[in-house]
Amino acid sequence: MTTDVTIIGAGLGGLTLARVLHIHGIAATVYEAESSPTARAQGGLLDIHDYNGQLALKAAGLMDEFHAIVLEGREALRILERDGTVLLDKTDDGTGGRPEVQRGELRQILLDSLPAGTVRWGHKVSGTRSLGGGRHEVTFADGGSVVTTLLVGADGAWSRVRPLLSAATPEYAGTSIVETYLFDADTRHPAAAKAVGDGMLMVPGPGREIFAHRESNDTLHAYLAMTEPLDWFAPIDFTDPAAATARIAEEFDGWAPELTALITDSDTAPLLRSQYGLPTGLRWDRVPGVTLLGDAAHLAPPNGEGANLSMLDGAELGQALAAHPDDVEAALTEYEQAMFPRGAEVHGFDLEGATVEDMIAAFTRQEQTQ
Repeated sequence: MTTDVTIIGAGLGGLTLARVLHIHGIAATVYEAESSPTARAQGGLLDIHDYNGQLALKAAGLMDEFHAIVLEGREALRILERDGTVLLDKTDDGTGGRPEVQRGELRQILLDSLPAGTVRWGHKVSGTRSLGGGRHEVTFADGGSVVTTLLVGADGAWSRVRPLLSAATPEYAGTSIVETYLFDADTRHPAAAKAVGDGMLMVPGPGREIFAHRESNDTLHAYLAMTEPLDWFAPIDFTDPAAATARIAEEFDGWAPELTALITDSDTAPLLRSQYGLPTGLRWDRVPGVTLLGDAAHLAPPNGEGANLSMLDGAELGQALAAHPDDVEAALTEYEQAMFPRGAEVHGFDLEGATVEDMIAAFTRQEQTQ
């Protein structure tokens, strides 16, 4: 392939694409806004599914490396009532198809699999424009620029590449999440650690929910989901951790103390993450020389599928380009025809107001999807 491949974004999807291309002898350059691989924390646990994320890793030739970072036992699940009553306590018997890994470790595996210099750090995109004939120019905040004959936007929710294809922008999904961390949980936070168990905790309810993971190094990572408009959160001063923690804790007043401890005993300042999504079923007409993958193409509120879909997008795009080395447009058409319906079909399950049976059935369906 004589086409130069320019990938914007060194997340899981963009790196998977670069890796699959490398396996097939196709060079690519990845431009990333962050200054280095360690510029920021890479998030918590990811369950990598055998029907999408693992398929991508197989295409990337990285299954051995993946198995080496799997956290054993983390597919356990507990569902509790707000008063602490146990509704479901499912152990990890080793037969599940969704092993958990730390996102940062998975990203590092992908980075380590690429030739030196593939990722250009500290390149924040300020704009993109079409030059005609399938060529595009990418400009960077430092004043530099690059011209490419194949541009791939793997740059997430607020993609700078997406406007070349669609006028769609993310809209607030109606729910925001506050993140907390409890360290040395078994020793310092035993009640919360027992509530979470060995894997994932879910405490559903109308308008207020708690999710938590047991991560590596005896860490609990909690997500406090609140269904409120954006302006509801505006008066909360998240630069004042004590005040913000107290205000969020008020919203969970009356819940079991082992659950509210995930808020009040946090070892980190509460972090607000408002959730956004693109229109379901977003499509665009084929534009020569450019496409999108992952959240840039089909952003949705957290549903357990985002990272998996992003990696599968990257793997399938790489395979399509390898299969059509002399016809990039045929490769992009093939890729998008599969990616569009896949992105539209996967929806998160909403447990608000559901019965216990609905909750368990919803989780079981997600476990067995495809």
